[in-house]
Amino acid sequence: MYFISAAKALVAAAVISAVTAHNIVLPAHGRECFHESLHKDDTMTVTFQVGDREFGSAGNLDIDFWITNPSGQYETNEKSISNGDYSFTAKHDGKYVYCFGNEHWGANTKEVSFNVHGIVYVSEHEMPADPLDREVRKLSDLLAQVKDEQEYIVMRERTHRNTAESTNSRVKWWNMFVIGVVIGESLFQVWWLRRFFEVKRVV
Repeated sequence: MYFISAAKALVAAAVISAVTAHNIVLPAHGRECFHESLHKDDTMTVTFQVGDREFGSAGNLDIDFWITNPSGQYETNEKSISNGDYSFTAKHDGKYVYCFGNEHWGANTKEVSFNVHGIVYVSEHEMPADPLDREVRKLSDLLAQVKDEQEYIVMRERTHRNTAESTNSRVKWWNMFVIGVVIGESLFQVWWLRRFFEVKRVV
């Protein structure tokens, strides 16, 4: 019976961690806000990565990110960042709001991938009496953290790949432009020399 309960707990943890990944499109000069209801001593973590949908459009990926508590005070307030990993412990019960802002001058549309996970505070007298249940709870938390970290690494890898592909594309087109300029200059010089000698021969 204990092993069946443990298996169910692990499956539940996997399902919960799988639904914590979110993707949003942040329009130019816009913002998106979300909220979580927490109890005192709960811990919440938000990880995010900013990217572009297409590699050819990689550019400035900076956004603003902030978290406010039920009193309207900032838990964190970061400006001009492209990724982050922020954790805090709730000091009061209530609604905690976290926002992504893309309100810089000249901002373009960006894609934000983020994960939200938390650890619910459990007092000593509320902890499971059975040692196996206690270990399953710890293992579930670890599985959720590993899953979130894996998704965060995937987001970073995708953004870095898009940046590298964008750079390669721009270098390719720049080289083609330079080659075109060299060919054009060579043809002009040949034409000019031929014209120069033809004029000189007539004289």
